Amino acid sequence: MRKIYLDRTAFSGAIGVNLEDTEIISAGTTINSMGVHNRNGEYQTYANDYDIQFIFDDDIPHLEFFTVPHVDIMAKDSKGGFVGIVYQQCDSESDAPICYINRDLECFIISENVEDFLSNIGTWQDNMKPYDKITVYRSKAEAETELEFIDLSDILPLL
Repeated sequence: MRKIYLDRTAFSGAIGVNLEDTEIISAGTTINSMGVHNRNGEYQTYANDYDIQFIFDDDIPHLEFFTVPHVDIMAKDSKGGFVGIVYQQCDSESDAPICYINRDLECFIISENVEDFLSNIGTWQDNMKPYDKITVYRSKAEAETELEFIDLSDILPLL
């Protein structure tokens, strides 16, 4: 079966693509930031006590990597790493795994889902295990040298 990659950074929202005998794999790295009005003492506790700095609209980091499959970044740490949810956009009820990508672009799984991550947040750094189900590229251009991407501009010219 042919594999084609769909760049999630190129658009927001849901999209469905179906091609015969083709597996479509969502790729790219996006940021899920929260509105500044959501910032409260609990988020400051996460930052101070657990080195998890959730991302708010007034402090969105610039990402210099591209993941396959898609990772939606929700937090960062003081070491230059990022915490994200794999395969889908952040959702507090998601069953998707939570990963950590360090500044050397190494990927680790830190939790099986958001609920488990939040209930064990005090030990998240101790729970890191190498995770080979995500490939981290320095850029989309680098990923394109190895992978075939679908061009949605012909299908959806308004994106």
